[in-house]
Amino acid sequence: MQREIERNDKATTQPAAAQGQKQSDVATRRTLASPALFPRDQIESFGREWALIQAAFVDDPRSAVGHASDLVGRAVGALTAQFERERTALEEQWARGEEVSTEELRVMLQRYRAFFQRVLSV
Repeated sequence: MQREIERNDKATTQPAAAQGQKQSDVATRRTLASPALFPRDQIESFGREWALIQAAFVDDPRSAVGHASDLVGRAVGALTAQFERERTALEEQWARGEEVSTEELRVMLQRYRAFFQRVLSV
């Protein structure tokens, strides 16, 4: 009887675990296929700051949350500024009558899609 219960428990939990792993794999592939939203050095810098904030939470949770808010605000600001610079550069090219290549537009659309999917957690 106990073995049957254990076998049934394994049968019901394994598919759920496999499903969770499958969803994680899909999310990882989607993230890896998306263009980076920040330069590598900026990603690493933000990551180091986040690690410090997270470690500080144990000793001072309120301060850590305040620092996290500041870091997220700076990251969003940096991202917004980057998209604004790229959009402005394209608009200036169009205003001067210059052609923007389809490849440049494709890369921009990929970056917007990657950002949008991340915002929506798609």
